[in-house]
Amino acid sequence: KTLPFDLTNAQKTAIGEIRDDLASDARMLRLLQGDVGSGKTLVAVMAMLTAVEAGAQAVLMAPTEILARQHLATVTPLAKAAGLQVALLTGRERGKNRAAALEALVEGRAQIAVGTHALFQDEVEYKNLALAVIDEQHRFGVHQRLSLAAKGDAVDTLVMTATPIPRTLMLTAYGDMDTSRLMEKPPGRKPVDTRVLPVERLEQIVDACSRALNAGDKVFWVCPLIEESKKLDHTSAVNKFEYLKKLFPNQVLLLHGKTEINEKEKILTNFQKNKFQILVSTTIIEVGIDFPNANVIIIENANKFGLSQLHQLRGRVGRGDKDST
Repeated sequence: KTLPFDLTNAQKTAIGEIRDDLASDARMLRLLQGDVGSGKTLVAVMAMLTAVEAGAQAVLMAPTEILARQHLATVTPLAKAAGLQVALLTGRERGKNRAAALEALVEGRAQIAVGTHALFQDEVEYKNLALAVIDEQHRFGVHQRLSLAAKGDAVDTLVMTATPIPRTLMLTAYGDMDTSRLMEKPPGRKPVDTRVLPVERLEQIVDACSRALNAGDKVFWVCPLIEESKKLDHTSAVNKFEYLKKLFPNQVLLLHGKTEINEKEKILTNFQKNKFQILVSTTIIEVGIDFPNANVIIIENANKFGLSQLHQLRGRVGRGDKDST
């Protein structure tokens, strides 16, 4: 009743498959594969709520702190509507906050935990962990998956990936898993217009950026390197930031792997609140960044990225109802 939208048929099917697994005597090991924006997180939440309804606990593990916090923002209102408590565990929670989260989990007051690999560290104990959901599965090793599962008794595991993989490869990589696929996106989402342009046409790209900004859109500009390198002739984020800052004063932000986590959050908040329109970054924005009014992404030296990375990066736009490029 709380959801402001209807589930897609694909989501309903996946939730049904997962529920059947959770109800069976065998341990679940299921892969949920769905394109960026197809609603995997909501399917995961429904699976977690099924475990909680049965009197157990569930965890959602993400590869980065930014993504874990984004999941927390998605999960918390839904959990709250169901009268549940969510604990957050990442490398940054220390002192009182961490102690409170650990206590809530071991005593069972928190039914759901969201976090990074901090979720399976030695001192973390759960009252009754029954389901582990692992997002961006390809970013974790098998031993990490097993360490998390070892925190409970016969823990059911759901792993999620947005990287589109052909069936043959899926069987090779995930042969030990059952698979559910989300083949449709929520209504209103449009395909992203994808083009390849030579670097010589940079001025045209800048003009297109200008038009996008005038239309009230936001722009991601992704570079392969943080700083200039003598060995590599690739565009660096720092240089591109300086270049764009002159063309679009007071509208450009810079984000990369060396940015302090507090600073990262501030930058993303400023970008979200429309104070700035262009975010220059490295692939740090690859997963989980959700800005429905970002409709243009420019990826420089695209040949330096893997296909799954490019696919993930493209998934940062087209999350609203406008046309994206």
